[in-house]
Amino acid sequence: MDKNGIYRLIISLALSVAAAVIGSIPISLGGGVAWQDTLHKPFYAPPNWLFGPAWTVLFLLMAIAFYLVWEKWPEKNAKTGVYLYLAQLVLNVLWNYVFFGARLILPGLAEILILLVFVAATVYAFYRVDRRAAWLMAPYLLWICFATALNVGIWLLNP
Repeated sequence: MDKNGIYRLIISLALSVAAAVIGSIPISLGGGVAWQDTLHKPFYAPPNWLFGPAWTVLFLLMAIAFYLVWEKWPEKNAKTGVYLYLAQLVLNVLWNYVFFGARLILPGLAEILILLVFVAATVYAFYRVDRRAAWLMAPYLLWICFATALNVGIWLLNP
């Protein structure tokens, strides 16, 4: 790995850490967990303790996937993948502020549906550049599908 590759890897990891930290603010400091505990949740809702470890692994896999695609820059498909990745990362953080920060369940559902589309598009774009990157993003795509179903369940149970 050359010097630029090392910088790209560090920046890729830093972006994931930044997204995780910024996204966790309304959950941990904003009382989001306490608010969520007052909601009726579907039977398939996991325990709160599972979210931290799950997101840690997901953000690590996402960072490595992003790095693999970014290494192919300035290929056209790599550019598309990079831009989609950055957009979905912003949408990922935004969902926490809509759902946990503003405590808006239905707008949170609308936002996570948009996020889901962007994550799927990112996986497809990554697949066109480096299949390993797409496979590294697959658990995240599945998790967002599950989170969307969880958001739907919470919306239905909390009119």
